[in-house]
Amino acid sequence: MQKNGRGHRKNLAAIARQAMIERGLEPDFPPEVRREVALMASQARTGESVRDLRGLLWASIDNDDSRDLDQLTVAEPLGGGRLRVLVAVADVDGRVERGTAIDGHAARNTTSVYTAAAIFPMLPEKLSTDLTSLNEAEDRVAVVADLVFEEDGTRAEAELYRAQVRNRAQLAYHSVAAWLENEGPPPRKVQEVPGLDEQLRLQDRIAQLLHDLRHRHGALGLETIEARPVFDGDDLADLEVDRKDRAKQIIEDFMIAANGATAAFLEAHRFPTLRRVLRAPERWGRIVDLASRLGERLPKEPDSGALELFLGRRRKADPTGFPDLSLSVVKLIGKGEYALDLPGDEPPGHFGLAVRDYTHSTAPNRRFPDLITQRLVKAALDGAAVPYTVAELSALAEHCTLKEDDATKVERRVRKSAAALLLESRIGERFDAIVSGASPKGTWVRLLHPPVEGRMERGASGLDVGDRVRVELIGTDVERGFIDFARA
Repeated sequence: MQKNGRGHRKNLAAIARQAMIERGLEPDFPPEVRREVALMASQARTGESVRDLRGLLWASIDNDDSRDLDQLTVAEPLGGGRLRVLVAVADVDGRVERGTAIDGHAARNTTSVYTAAAIFPMLPEKLSTDLTSLNEAEDRVAVVADLVFEEDGTRAEAELYRAQVRNRAQLAYHSVAAWLENEGPPPRKVQEVPGLDEQLRLQDRIAQLLHDLRHRHGALGLETIEARPVFDGDDLADLEVDRKDRAKQIIEDFMIAANGATAAFLEAHRFPTLRRVLRAPERWGRIVDLASRLGERLPKEPDSGALELFLGRRRKADPTGFPDLSLSVVKLIGKGEYALDLPGDEPPGHFGLAVRDYTHSTAPNRRFPDLITQRLVKAALDGAAVPYTVAELSALAEHCTLKEDDATKVERRVRKSAAALLLESRIGERFDAIVSGASPKGTWVRLLHPPVEGRMERGASGLDVGDRVRVELIGTDVERGFIDFARA
């Protein structure tokens, strides 16, 4: 491992590549995929009944460096207090046919993998950042979720169809959020595109409405700390906490609404659905114990509404320790998964979002389950047969869950290596920390700054989650992503 600020990005990219291979993910596109991309036709398959919605004020909001744009949004007020939201999703299926080498590679990895130093896209960049990306000033075919809400935020109507769209402005979360929260000027494109400022403020108002309604129904307001490596050129400079903001909330709440409407659409057409589910937590009793230690009482049976009220009280009582409480709850709730839902079945729903109908449909450039769902939706729109057998969908649900977990572990591994790299020259320094995990397997602490987590190798006796402690850094291992502390 090179030190002294030289080649950090290259070294972390090598760690990421090796982690991909160890997890059974393919970091590179095989030759047959590259050949298919080179021979790809200039026109996509569009199908029938494509509406022309290019005149609407569509815009994208994504990460500052995103080039694979999956969604556009636009909204308008209707009479009687109703509100309309349209979410356009890139028609990836129009370019990526089942049975091709491109489809096969996407089905093996099932997701793009985003690490600190390198991105391993699910689809070749000629597709994901060009032909199937909803790029600014380009006409594209999309699958549109057309949603109407009552003035209290409940969904009144929903329709899915194909349409031509045109992105008027590619925007970034950070600058849009700073403007909406009165902490910065409007982004340049918001100033340049007539009406875009009013459009974004309307979307912000609707998103706040949907967000508040979801949380009144029991959606969980969790807030974990995730540090994002910041580079100065190719050298690692710092770790920056990736926080939620109002621009991200617009996209989050609109995508949740579109995904719910898509699941309901397929159910209404008697199609099987690849649901995204989070089952009621098996370790609910441990969550009850956790609340009890903080002087709170939760019901004996899983209740997302009661848990959300508890979380809201703790956020106000202890904002500094709330991310660590959130992390404990996240671990006890368990992981989301993909599950096949057949017509007539009762889906398990999503405990964390407090919704019954939920699928993944809004990121087909980045996630294979979304591409599967898009193919199901298009078949239903065309009155065609279900394009997958029940056995295929069941196997894909299990495979996508496993590969998503592999991708998450790769991303986490690289974040840990980046943190170890940032701290390797600071052995012997002391830091203020909070205990983030305590079990028979060990005790972990999170530094207040930089926001990294490591294991307590000495002096952990008597410590429990939430305790404040002064620690000394005693060792790092960049290759394995280990950071070791002792009680100071």
